[in-house]
Amino acid sequence: MKRIGIIGGGRFGSSLAVALSEAGVDTLLVDRDREVVQNLSETVSEAVQGDATQDRVLEESGIRDCDAVVVAIGSNVEVSTLATAGCKELGVPWVVAKASSDLHGRVLRRIGADAVVYPDRDMARRLAKSLVSKGAADFFELSEGYSLAEIDALGKWHGKTIAEADIRRETGVTVLCIRRPDPAGPAHPRKVIIPDASETVLPGDKMIIFGKSADIGALASDV
Repeated sequence: MKRIGIIGGGRFGSSLAVALSEAGVDTLLVDRDREVVQNLSETVSEAVQGDATQDRVLEESGIRDCDAVVVAIGSNVEVSTLATAGCKELGVPWVVAKASSDLHGRVLRRIGADAVVYPDRDMARRLAKSLVSKGAADFFELSEGYSLAEIDALGKWHGKTIAEADIRRETGVTVLCIRRPDPAGPAHPRKVIIPDASETVLPGDKMIIFGKSADIGALASDV
């Protein structure tokens, strides 16, 4: 099983860390906030408090030994840029970085990010390659046999909460976020929602999911 590193324990980073850990993936989390580290310390394989912009912190955290790292910091351009550059300098083979704008994304690419994600706009499309199946789903393999993917919400889920649809038990996948159309029209960016069990699935929703690649492939064929 590969080891995945996550730098930043905000809403995106912590959701990803929990989902990976629940799938049995060896997960390392690095965050400067002691409370975040304490809250996730019993969930992930290892949680380290420290400033990821410091080369010494990155090296001592064990990031170098990760097969892939997700830099889940989008709001602070300087921090995400320095952390991404630090990971590449340490020789991490695959670095995925969260960006807050096109300019931020271009900078991350230029300093070596292997993939850039835009959770507030079009996350999975920018991560993805096409999954060969009846219903195409954009996906990105995080670890051998486990992927992130974007699919259209199934019609049978419309009008139901995540809990009522029982998505995880029925499909084996975890819903990380929902990209919902803006009422103002398709020219506007989709709204990104980090759902809890009470969130109602609506027609037109696109769902970012995590799970076994085989389960995602089976689910995509139903879309």
